[in-house]
Amino acid sequence: LKSMFLDLFSGSHSYLRAFSSSPVVSLAIERGWNESASPNVRGPPALVYSFSQLEEKLKAGYKSTTAGKFTEALRVFLSILHTIPLVVVESRREVDEVKELIIIVKEYVLGLQMELKRREMRDDPIRQQELAAYFTHCNLQTPHLRLALLSAMSVSYKAKNLATASTFARRLLETNPTVESQAKMARQVVQAAERNMTDATQLNYDFRNPFVVCGATYVPIYRGQKDVSCPYCTARFVPSQDGKL
Repeated sequence: LKSMFLDLFSGSHSYLRAFSSSPVVSLAIERGWNESASPNVRGPPALVYSFSQLEEKLKAGYKSTTAGKFTEALRVFLSILHTIPLVVVESRREVDEVKELIIIVKEYVLGLQMELKRREMRDDPIRQQELAAYFTHCNLQTPHLRLALLSAMSVSYKAKNLATASTFARRLLETNPTVESQAKMARQVVQAAERNMTDATQLNYDFRNPFVVCGATYVPIYRGQKDVSCPYCTARFVPSQDGKL
Protein backbone atom coordinates (compact mmCIF):
# COMPACT_ATOMS: atom_id res chain seq x y z
CA LEU A 1 0.00 0.00 0.00
CA LYS A 2 3.03 2.31 0.28
CA SER A 3 2.73 3.83 -3.20
CA MET A 4 -0.96 4.57 -2.56
CA PHE A 5 -0.25 6.34 0.72
CA LEU A 6 2.37 8.46 -1.04
CA ASP A 7 -0.20 9.31 -3.75
CA LEU A 8 -2.73 10.29 -1.07
CA PHE A 9 -0.17 12.50 0.67
CA SER A 10 1.08 14.29 -2.45
CA GLY A 11 -2.45 14.60 -3.86
CA SER A 12 -3.80 16.33 -0.75
CA HIS A 13 -1.26 19.17 -0.91
CA SER A 14 -0.45 22.00 -3.26
CA TYR A 15 2.53 24.32 -3.26
CA LEU A 16 2.70 28.07 -3.79
CA ARG A 17 5.81 29.95 -4.77
CA ALA A 18 6.68 32.77 -2.40
CA PHE A 19 9.51 35.30 -2.73
CA SER A 20 12.64 34.13 -4.49
CA SER A 21 14.54 34.13 -1.20
CA SER A 22 11.96 32.06 0.77
CA PRO A 23 10.83 28.45 0.52
CA VAL A 24 7.62 27.39 -1.25
CA VAL A 25 4.45 27.42 0.87
CA SER A 26 2.71 24.05 1.39
CA LEU A 27 -1.10 24.18 1.35
CA ALA A 28 -3.39 21.38 2.45
CA ILE A 29 -6.25 20.82 -0.02
CA GLU A 30 -9.51 20.10 1.77
CA ARG A 31 -12.29 17.85 0.56
CA GLY A 32 -15.63 19.56 -0.13
CA TRP A 33 -14.30 23.07 0.59
CA ASN A 34 -16.46 26.08 -0.35
CA GLU A 35 -16.23 29.83 0.16
CA SER A 36 -18.67 29.87 3.06
CA ALA A 37 -16.52 27.46 5.08
CA SER A 38 -15.11 28.84 8.31
CA PRO A 39 -11.40 29.76 7.91
CA ASN A 40 -10.61 28.34 11.37
CA VAL A 41 -12.17 24.90 10.89
CA ARG A 42 -10.09 22.38 8.97
CA GLY A 43 -11.90 19.99 6.65
CA PRO A 44 -10.81 16.43 5.83
CA PRO A 45 -8.06 16.05 3.19
CA ALA A 46 -8.84 15.83 -0.52
CA LEU A 47 -8.49 12.28 -1.83
CA VAL A 48 -7.02 11.17 -5.15
CA TYR A 49 -9.05 7.92 -5.17
CA SER A 50 -12.80 7.73 -5.81
CA PHE A 51 -15.38 4.98 -6.15
CA SER A 52 -16.09 5.94 -9.77
CA GLN A 53 -12.41 5.29 -10.62
CA LEU A 54 -12.77 1.77 -9.23
CA GLU A 55 -15.80 1.12 -11.44
CA GLU A 56 -13.71 2.13 -14.46
CA LYS A 57 -10.90 -0.18 -13.30
CA LEU A 58 -13.41 -3.04 -12.98
CA LYS A 59 -14.43 -2.56 -16.62
CA ALA A 60 -10.74 -2.56 -17.62
CA GLY A 61 -10.22 -5.79 -15.67
CA TYR A 62 -13.19 -7.42 -17.41
CA LYS A 63 -11.85 -6.30 -20.79
CA SER A 64 -8.40 -7.78 -20.13
CA THR A 65 -9.99 -11.06 -18.97
CA THR A 66 -12.08 -11.28 -22.15
CA ALA A 67 -8.94 -10.66 -24.22
CA GLY A 68 -7.10 -13.43 -22.35
CA LYS A 69 -4.58 -10.98 -20.83
CA PHE A 70 -4.82 -12.68 -17.44
CA THR A 71 -1.63 -11.26 -15.88
CA GLU A 72 -2.78 -7.72 -16.71
CA ALA A 73 -6.33 -8.45 -15.48
CA LEU A 74 -5.02 -9.85 -12.18
CA ARG A 75 -2.91 -6.72 -11.64
CA VAL A 76 -5.99 -4.51 -12.18
CA PHE A 77 -8.24 -6.56 -9.86
CA LEU A 78 -5.61 -6.64 -7.10
CA SER A 79 -5.15 -2.86 -7.35
CA ILE A 80 -8.93 -2.46 -6.84
CA LEU A 81 -8.74 -4.57 -3.66
CA HIS A 82 -5.81 -2.48 -2.42
CA THR A 83 -7.48 0.86 -3.19
CA ILE A 84 -10.92 0.21 -1.66
CA PRO A 85 -9.84 0.84 1.99
CA LEU A 86 -8.58 4.29 0.92
CA VAL A 87 -11.87 5.41 -0.68
CA VAL A 88 -14.50 7.50 1.12
CA VAL A 89 -18.16 7.00 0.16
CA GLU A 90 -21.05 9.22 1.14
CA SER A 91 -24.19 7.04 1.23
CA ARG A 92 -25.38 3.70 2.59
CA ARG A 93 -26.04 2.55 -0.99
CA GLU A 94 -22.40 3.23 -1.93
CA VAL A 95 -21.23 1.28 1.13
CA ASP A 96 -23.21 -1.72 -0.13
CA GLU A 97 -21.80 -1.24 -3.64
CA VAL A 98 -18.23 -1.20 -2.29
CA LYS A 99 -18.87 -4.41 -0.32
CA GLU A 100 -20.31 -6.02 -3.45
CA LEU A 101 -17.27 -4.88 -5.46
CA ILE A 102 -14.92 -6.57 -2.96
CA ILE A 103 -16.74 -9.90 -3.43
CA ILE A 104 -16.77 -9.60 -7.26
CA VAL A 105 -13.06 -8.77 -7.43
CA LYS A 106 -12.09 -11.48 -4.91
CA GLU A 107 -13.65 -14.13 -7.18
CA TYR A 108 -11.68 -12.89 -10.20
CA VAL A 109 -8.42 -12.66 -8.26
CA LEU A 110 -8.80 -16.26 -7.07
CA GLY A 111 -9.80 -17.54 -10.53
CA LEU A 112 -7.02 -15.74 -12.40
CA GLN A 113 -4.38 -16.81 -9.87
CA MET A 114 -5.42 -20.45 -10.39
CA GLU A 115 -5.42 -20.10 -14.17
CA LEU A 116 -1.93 -18.55 -14.20
CA LYS A 117 -0.74 -21.31 -11.84
CA ARG A 118 -2.23 -23.91 -14.19
CA ARG A 119 -0.24 -22.53 -17.11
CA GLU A 120 2.98 -23.00 -15.15
CA MET A 121 2.27 -26.70 -14.53
CA ARG A 122 2.96 -28.15 -17.95
CA ASP A 123 4.45 -31.34 -16.50
CA ASP A 124 1.55 -32.13 -14.13
CA PRO A 125 -1.59 -32.90 -16.19
CA ILE A 126 -3.67 -33.98 -13.19
CA ARG A 127 -3.05 -30.73 -11.30
CA GLN A 128 -3.70 -28.80 -14.52
CA GLN A 129 -7.12 -30.41 -14.84
CA GLU A 130 -7.96 -29.74 -11.19
CA LEU A 131 -7.08 -26.03 -11.39
CA ALA A 132 -9.06 -25.67 -14.63
CA ALA A 133 -12.02 -27.37 -12.94
CA TYR A 134 -11.88 -25.14 -9.83
CA PHE A 135 -11.76 -22.01 -12.03
CA THR A 136 -15.24 -22.90 -13.38
CA HIS A 137 -16.65 -22.63 -9.84
CA CYS A 138 -15.59 -18.99 -9.35
CA ASN A 139 -18.42 -16.50 -9.59
CA LEU A 140 -17.62 -14.92 -12.97
CA GLN A 141 -19.56 -13.02 -15.62
CA THR A 142 -21.13 -15.38 -18.16
CA PRO A 143 -18.66 -14.67 -21.05
CA HIS A 144 -15.73 -15.36 -18.71
CA LEU A 145 -17.41 -18.46 -17.25
CA ARG A 146 -17.73 -19.79 -20.80
CA LEU A 147 -13.98 -19.31 -21.36
CA ALA A 148 -13.24 -21.18 -18.11
CA LEU A 149 -15.62 -24.03 -19.01
CA LEU A 150 -14.17 -24.29 -22.51
CA SER A 151 -10.64 -24.50 -21.10
CA ALA A 152 -11.57 -27.11 -18.45
CA MET A 153 -13.47 -29.16 -21.04
CA SER A 154 -10.53 -29.16 -23.47
CA VAL A 155 -7.94 -30.02 -20.80
CA SER A 156 -10.04 -32.92 -19.45
CA TYR A 157 -10.85 -34.23 -22.92
CA LYS A 158 -7.17 -34.28 -23.95
CA ALA A 159 -6.35 -36.22 -20.77
CA LYS A 160 -9.05 -38.81 -21.71
CA ASN A 161 -11.22 -37.84 -18.72
CA LEU A 162 -14.37 -37.96 -20.84
CA ALA A 163 -16.91 -38.15 -18.01
CA THR A 164 -15.49 -35.02 -16.36
CA ALA A 165 -15.16 -33.23 -19.73
CA SER A 166 -18.83 -33.91 -20.46
CA THR A 167 -19.91 -32.15 -17.21
CA PHE A 168 -18.10 -28.99 -18.36
CA ALA A 169 -19.56 -29.38 -21.86
CA ARG A 170 -23.11 -29.61 -20.48
CA ARG A 171 -22.58 -26.59 -18.23
CA LEU A 172 -21.21 -24.70 -21.23
CA LEU A 173 -24.29 -25.55 -23.31
CA GLU A 174 -26.54 -24.41 -20.43
CA THR A 175 -25.05 -20.89 -20.79
CA ASN A 176 -26.34 -20.76 -24.41
CA PRO A 177 -22.95 -19.91 -25.98
CA THR A 178 -23.14 -17.09 -28.52
CA VAL A 179 -20.11 -18.42 -30.42
CA GLU A 180 -21.26 -21.36 -32.55
CA SER A 181 -17.83 -23.05 -32.53
CA GLN A 182 -17.97 -23.27 -28.70
CA ALA A 183 -21.41 -24.88 -28.78
CA LYS A 184 -20.38 -27.29 -31.54
CA MET A 185 -17.27 -28.40 -29.63
CA ALA A 186 -19.31 -28.92 -26.45
CA ARG A 187 -21.89 -31.06 -28.30
CA GLN A 188 -19.09 -33.20 -29.78
CA VAL A 189 -17.57 -33.77 -26.32
CA VAL A 190 -20.97 -34.80 -24.92
CA GLN A 191 -21.48 -37.27 -27.80
CA ALA A 192 -17.99 -38.76 -27.34
CA ALA A 193 -18.55 -39.13 -23.59
CA GLU A 194 -21.91 -40.86 -24.08
CA ARG A 195 -20.07 -43.61 -25.97
CA ASN A 196 -17.42 -43.93 -23.24
CA MET A 197 -18.41 -42.37 -19.90
CA THR A 198 -15.11 -42.96 -18.10
CA ASP A 199 -12.17 -41.03 -16.65
CA ALA A 200 -8.58 -42.14 -17.25
CA THR A 201 -7.32 -40.46 -14.05
CA GLN A 202 -8.91 -39.57 -10.74
CA LEU A 203 -9.02 -35.89 -9.76
CA ASN A 204 -9.46 -34.15 -6.40
CA TYR A 205 -12.72 -32.72 -7.71
CA ASP A 206 -16.34 -33.58 -6.94
CA PHE A 207 -18.73 -31.21 -8.70
CA ARG A 208 -21.75 -32.72 -6.91
CA ASN A 209 -20.44 -31.68 -3.50
CA PRO A 210 -20.55 -27.87 -2.93
CA PHE A 211 -17.12 -26.38 -2.21
CA VAL A 212 -15.04 -23.21 -2.11
CA VAL A 213 -11.39 -23.07 -3.18
CA CYS A 214 -8.56 -22.23 -0.77
CA GLY A 215 -7.00 -18.94 -1.85
CA ALA A 216 -3.43 -20.08 -1.08
CA THR A 217 -3.17 -23.84 -1.76
CA TYR A 218 -5.92 -23.96 -4.46
CA VAL A 219 -7.58 -27.10 -3.11
CA PRO A 220 -11.33 -27.53 -2.60
CA ILE A 221 -12.82 -26.98 0.85
CA TYR A 222 -16.04 -29.01 0.77
CA ARG A 223 -19.12 -28.08 2.76
CA GLY A 224 -18.72 -29.11 6.39
CA GLN A 225 -14.91 -28.94 6.37
CA LYS A 226 -13.17 -26.40 8.62
CA ASP A 227 -11.71 -23.26 7.08
CA VAL A 228 -10.52 -19.75 7.94
CA SER A 229 -11.53 -16.63 6.04
CA CYS A 230 -9.91 -13.30 5.26
CA PRO A 231 -11.64 -10.61 7.38
CA TYR A 232 -11.35 -8.15 4.48
CA CYS A 233 -12.22 -9.91 1.22
CA THR A 234 -13.84 -13.06 2.74
CA ALA A 235 -11.60 -15.39 0.68
CA ARG A 236 -11.52 -18.83 2.33
CA PHE A 237 -8.44 -20.86 3.28
CA VAL A 238 -7.56 -24.26 4.73
CA PRO A 239 -6.91 -24.08 8.52
CA SER A 240 -3.11 -24.50 8.04
CA GLN A 241 -3.04 -20.99 6.50
CA ASP A 242 -4.40 -19.40 9.72
CA GLY A 243 -2.30 -16.39 10.76
CA LYS A 244 -0.42 -16.14 7.45
CA LEU A 245 -0.51 -13.09 5.19
